[in-house]
Amino acid sequence: MSNHAVPGGDLLATIVAATKRTVEVRQQREALAALEARAARRTPRGGFRLALEAQGAREVAHLPRVIAECKRRSPSRGVLRADYDPVAIARGYERGGAAAISVLTEPTFFDGALEHLEAVRNAVTIPVLRKDFIVCEYQILEARAAGADAVLLIVAALTSDELQRLHAYAERLGLDVLVEVHGGDELSAAVDAGAKVIGVNNRNLRTLVVDVHASETIISRMPAGVVAVSESGLKSADDLARLGRLGYRAFLMGERFMTQADPGGALETILADCVSHAR
Repeated sequence: MSNHAVPGGDLLATIVAATKRTVEVRQQREALAALEARAARRTPRGGFRLALEAQGAREVAHLPRVIAECKRRSPSRGVLRADYDPVAIARGYERGGAAAISVLTEPTFFDGALEHLEAVRNAVTIPVLRKDFIVCEYQILEARAAGADAVLLIVAALTSDELQRLHAYAERLGLDVLVEVHGGDELSAAVDAGAKVIGVNNRNLRTLVVDVHASETIISRMPAGVVAVSESGLKSADDLARLGRLGYRAFLMGERFMTQADPGGALETILADCVSHAR
């Protein structure tokens, strides 16, 4: 368990409030109609959910599908990579065997940008996820316009009505949705919203405390037919093998790779270790 806590504060609420202000500024810069027109000209390649479900697409059919993350900074650890080049990192991930790429686009706390996502989209052939704190349809349109194949919706950041509305809107735009939960009540909200891909974040976004037992606890309640993804705090092939045996189909990993000299090589090593475990 990590001890990265936020004393007396709710980080998620802070980030959501900052996101709403940032979106207001961007809406003033580009009118909704102009963004809609730009998004309409971009057809998502799709395939995010299918990439996580694929059987037999790897050397070993049950080799874990890893969503490898491009992230310069995190609130818990600060700058992870001073020489941040999301395109080079994403290309390395694709060579290393990633099933999909996650790109942090939140600017204030993660040093992200939509331009990073668009550049990655143009550089790789595997699906790309927009990782951000999405609170409105405008951001989902931005994701499509930038070339995302999927978006993240965080249950803890949204009301049930907002979650259902945004999930349906993303699907209408042809985007897959990774719905993120941290506990049983949030899982119920995700299922009610029609989520087909559900990520269990082992990091509590309000306190930043990491506990992989969150994934272990929730998996028994995951509905059949849903692609279960474990997120955060994953470090080794042992972690992936253990959670895979419990029923997780995919794993979102970022900090484990971003602090390595060669993020794609680090991913390749973990996947090779998974092959050894499977034999």
